[in-house]
Parts: sequence; structure tokens; C-alpha cells
Amino acid sequence: MKLTVIGGGGVRSMFLAKSIAKRASYLSITEVVFMDIDNERLDVYGALSKKIFELKAPEVKFSLTLNIDSALKDADYVITTIRAGGDLMRARDERIALRCRVLGQETVGAAGFSFAMRSIPVLVDYCQKIKNLSKPNCKVFNFTNPAGLVSQGLYDAGFNFAFGICDAPSGMLKNFSNIMGKEVNGECYGLNHLSFFNNVYSDGKDVTRLILESSNIIMNSDLRYFNPNLLKRNGFIPNEYLYYYYYPEKALFNIIRSGKSRGEIILDLNIKMTRELKEEHVKNNFDESIKVFSKWYGKREKAYMANETGMARKKKWSFDIESDNDGGYADIALKYIELELTDNGGDMILCVPNKNKAIMQLDDDDIIEVSCSVTKTSCIPHKIHEIPDVNLQLIKQVKLYERLASKAILNADFDLAVDALYVNPMVGSYALADELATKYFEHNKNYLITRLK
Repeated sequence: MKLTVIGGGGVRSMFLAKSIAKRASYLSITEVVFMDIDNERLDVYGALSKKIFELKAPEVKFSLTLNIDSALKDADYVITTIRAGGDLMRARDERIALRCRVLGQETVGAAGFSFAMRSIPVLVDYCQKIKNLSKPNCKVFNFTNPAGLVSQGLYDAGFNFAFGICDAPSGMLKNFSNIMGKEVNGECYGLNHLSFFNNVYSDGKDVTRLILESSNIIMNSDLRYFNPNLLKRNGFIPNEYLYYYYYPEKALFNIIRSGKSRGEIILDLNIKMTRELKEEHVKNNFDESIKVFSKWYGKREKAYMANETGMARKKKWSFDIESDNDGGYADIALKYIELELTDNGGDMILCVPNKNKAIMQLDDDDIIEVSCSVTKTSCIPHKIHEIPDVNLQLIKQVKLYERLASKAILNADFDLAVDALYVNPMVGSYALADELATKYFEHNKNYLITRLK
């Protein structure tokens, strides 16, 4: 089996390498290719990933390449994790929104639309190559943000072999499990970065109320971003990104007060980490490289949603190739592969089309984030029977935004872009939507307009 990663020079490539290497034998993965267009990043993070394979899975044919055609040739599965335009363009996406006094979060905010203007056209090109070069039944696992909107764009463009993946919902359940000391599961529904668990179970017992009333669980999980009284009153568990929908003015105020957006923080940290990893005494010493990576990535983890919420993560972070720590989105992709290869299949959370009206009030071709049953021959989203009215209203509004945004980007349609940004809850103004669309079309003209017109 050949598995290809597009974006193999990213700073998170070592998570992928560790997860794939540890499960390669079990999943019969014989060849792995990490491809990237950034030679400098591939030379640093790709090289570290290669070392992980040498240590943990030397039997796997592992390679690094700048050539997309050779990377995709005869691939069985492809993971896409790209950042078209790099960290600098992401930082500018967010700064443009902030100058308009609009929340610029890169997935749910206006900046997410700008990011998708680059991501969707590039991934459409890659998916066409996958269709032409890879195995006939090749599947794509897209982690490129904004994952929900990008997955909608790929599906609307005719690529029904791509699944959106995100480790936020499963990561939250795993965090609950670690805190409680027992396995926890639940049914997820909604959209990417806008999903909910109505009920969470452990040993067949509903523990939702226990979680929502435990100050220990709340303060040691991403539920700490929400008012405890609101959590108790609502009675369901929200994805952490719902913070931006529930408290947009608070998030905007905190970011402006801090002076830096999340994108600007990541840009600065990544530049410093890459620079230090390139130093000769570090580059030739794998153990030293891991220490440097752990130091800088630990700063990144600590800063996760810190500016927006005023709450920094306290747990010390380090990268250990020997541990069984979560491999993040890599584990999601590998779990799908495992379920597809086994006789019994199983359940997992994915971004997929709303087949058979899993969420009755949405269209069949809407991409949703939902618990699914995966087998050798199918991936069926679970039917969601009860959705609180407030949750449903938000899901429908944001889905309308994603539908319009997908069409606007695929057709380079300025007027549709204005409509999309207007209905985004973070914008809600035609004047601001027009201003943002004008700036984002100029900002992304080399990715969108010149490519599609």
C-alpha cells in the first residue's frame, strides 16, 4: 500500500510520520511519500520525518519529493495538509479582517474565507491529478483548513473521494477519557469547528451532566473557554471553536488588545523554530532536533486560543517518538484505513456529505461533521434525531455561508463572495462584506482569479 502526504514539509509532519510508522506494518503500508513545494521546509521537517521512519519502520520505503506527479503515482491513499501562501498569507488574512474590526479567525472567521480562496483552487488541481495518476479507488483525507469549507468546495467540484478530517471532536473525547480515567464516547453532529455532543457515554452510562457539572473536567479541558452556567443550562458539549460564535466580541477585543493574531504568533514561532532546526549542530543531531522542536512547538501549544480567550494551556508539552501520544489528524486518517480494511468496520467522526438526510434540515450534498459508520464498502453518517433549535439555527446559517462561499470561490464570483461573507455570523454586514471581499480578492488574485479565469 502506498500512502502520500501532500504538505509533508509542514511543522506537524513528524506527528504524521510517527503515527504512520507505528502502524505501517499492521495496515500493510509499504511505501510512504512526503511531498511539498517548499524545499527548505522539506529539508528540515521532512528530514526529521524520514529519521523517524528509519528508527520505527525501516522496512517502509520512505521518500521526500518536490514532484507531485511521482508522489501521486499509484497512491492508495492521500493526506492533504497544505497552507497555500504559507504562514505569512495566513497572518495577512487575519490582519485584513481585524483592520475591518471583524474577527479574523482562520477557519470560522472572515479570514477562513480568504484561506479557502487559496486552498480550494490548489486542492482542485491536486484532486484532478489524483484522479488521473493514483489508484482508481484512491481516497483523500483533507486536513487543509478551513476543513469544512474546503471539503464542500472539493465535493462541489465533483471530487467525491475526499473526506474532511479534524482531530478536535475526537481529541475532546480523548481528553475527557484521560481526566476521568475511563473510555468516553459520544455522537457528534454539526459542521467542522461547529459541532456538538448531545450525549457522552462511558461504560454505557450517560456522563454528560457529570462532565458539565465538574469544575475539574471543565478547567482541564477546552470547555474552560465557556461560561460554566451556560454549559449547564444548555446541557450539551460544544466544540471549542464555538467560543468564537458564542463570544465574538470578547475574542475580537482580546486579540486587538494583545496586539497579535494567532496567525502572527504562529508565523513568528515557526520562523524561529525552523531557523534553529537548520543550525548545523542541531540538524546533524536527531535528539537535539527533537528537543528544539519540543521547545518551540510547546510554545505553540501553550498559545493555542490563548490570545482570544485569555487562557493559556498549562500542561507541559514534548514530542516523544516512543510514546503512544495522540497523533492528531493522522490517527483519524489511519483509523479510516483500518476500518475499511477490517471485516467489522466501526464508527468515527468525519466531514462527509449529508447522505440520507443525517441532519434532516440540510441538503443531501451539504458537507457536515458527524459520527459515521465505516466499512469496507461504505461510509454512512449517523442519523441525528434531536437537535436543539438554537444549535440548528446556527448550523443552518453557517452552512448557507459555506454553500455560497464554495460557489463563489469555484466560480471566482465577487457578488457571491459578498453574500457569503454577509451571512457569516462573524461579519453580518453587507458594507463590511463588500469591503472584505474587495480586499480578499486583491490579496488572493494570484491564487484565485488568474487560475480560474
